[in-house]
Amino acid sequence: MPETSQLLAAIADTGRDAVRGGYSRPVFAPAERELLEWYRAELARRELEPQTDRNGIVWAWWNPGGAPLTGAVVTGSHLDSVPGGGAFDGPLGVASALRAVDLLRERGVEPVKPLGLAVFPEEEGSRFGVACLGSRLLTGAITAERALNLTDPDGNTFADVARRAGLDPAGFGRDEQALARIGTFVELHVEQGRGLVDLGAPVAVASSILGHGRWRFTVHGQGNHAGTTLLADRRDPLLAASRIVVAAREVAAAHPGARATVGRFQPVPGGTNVIASRVDLWLDVRHAEDAVTAAVVAEVTRRAVDLAAGEGCTVEVAEESSSPTVGFDPALARRLGRVLPGAPTLATGAGHDAGVLAGHVPTAMLFTRNPTGVSHSPEEFCTDADAEAGSVALADVLADLLLSPA
Repeated sequence: MPETSQLLAAIADTGRDAVRGGYSRPVFAPAERELLEWYRAELARRELEPQTDRNGIVWAWWNPGGAPLTGAVVTGSHLDSVPGGGAFDGPLGVASALRAVDLLRERGVEPVKPLGLAVFPEEEGSRFGVACLGSRLLTGAITAERALNLTDPDGNTFADVARRAGLDPAGFGRDEQALARIGTFVELHVEQGRGLVDLGAPVAVASSILGHGRWRFTVHGQGNHAGTTLLADRRDPLLAASRIVVAAREVAAAHPGARATVGRFQPVPGGTNVIASRVDLWLDVRHAEDAVTAAVVAEVTRRAVDLAAGEGCTVEVAEESSSPTVGFDPALARRLGRVLPGAPTLATGAGHDAGVLAGHVPTAMLFTRNPTGVSHSPEEFCTDADAEAGSVALADVLADLLLSPA
């Protein structure tokens, strides 16, 4: 069977973005659908049958003993990407899960409980604005009504797009049966920082995920002609929005450890010779202490109101998603540490489906070294040797869990 890097090489051309660089693989778009076909073909090669559940999560089960599908060990990740993202964020975890099955079979492992493989949709939230949407629906962290009414940048609702992908919108929502199958969840992911680079290690065990959320700021002004409107007569929301971006950085800098980012900024209507009538910007805030995250958002909001008023504009703020700081199951983390005695422990500022599931089932994560320390960018990387080391570590962890009756 191919090694991890060979599995990834098969999808290296899928979803390449000629404008941004890297990959753009939004959920339910052709590139992401093509990746799912690749995944289903790889499952078939391993005589595993894919099953798409009512929330769009693709499951497969290795259960040679025919044990009931309860208390299973589950691993997996996602295949969608941010716009212009890297090759490893998501697909590395999916490929490593496939490779781990190969390694377990090569070792002659006979599990006493089922092993599940899962691919979650819309982990990045790049199309519908809410990250980890599949796992949020599964656990009930988001209501089906809210999810189905989310819209993408072209105005398509999640319900309509999901229906075109062959899913029934009436079935979305918390899935008790699927949750009951999961006894333990372990997600492998490329590290999205340089912790492992600095430590000189190929694999780490995760300790926690910083609390984080996304807020949409909408600044309203007056659209007008760029050539005929005097500066003194303008109510330009773009000026106010630009100052809000700077204010977000200043506010975060006053709170040690806080991160505040505006990565999306959209003037409407967006003409070169047009004063915008509205500007939408999205603020991402993260901190290990949820109270600090809330304080940063509150202060940015207060300053945004003042900055908008200074330009004769108004501002509206809406929370799109929010997740508290997540500590992974301590006993499970210690167990992974015993299986992988040389692996350091790392916290992460990036959100993951594992973070959503952690409130419902014992959950752990493994990180594989990224030598650039850069993620959500074409510069994201993982060497062939480290990719294989991550798969071996995942197989070691899964073997320990699968061979234990508890």
